[in-house]
Amino acid sequence: MFRNIIASAPRGEIILEWIEFAALTIEILAVLIIVMAIFYAVGRYAFRTILHPEDEKHYQDLKARLGKSLLLGLEILVAADVVRTVALEATLQSVIILGLLVLIRTFLSWALVVELEDRWPWQAKRET
Repeated sequence: MFRNIIASAPRGEIILEWIEFAALTIEILAVLIIVMAIFYAVGRYAFRTILHPEDEKHYQDLKARLGKSLLLGLEILVAADVVRTVALEATLQSVIILGLLVLIRTFLSWALVVELEDRWPWQAKRET
């Protein structure tokens, strides 16, 4: 719907190209964040394990860093999907796909919180 309105406006095709470029840029940013965070977390884990092999907190730190970077990357990917769906492909099928992506992201977020913090997202944080 919005695609037709924008495309029919003067310079509409240029606007659509910019929106597509913005969505693609956001997706690339999300992938870069995830990949760089994985390399950073694994490198930090290896370095800290070599220096202090007796410390058992390194693995928990690795899991926490990877989990948080995945959550951030997933949030940014959803933002790119929202931009693309709302501005370019506002069809029933694309909205359903977007809804499924958000549902999956929410499930992954909850699973990561349970794994990392040993509690449900709606429970209060435990004091250590």
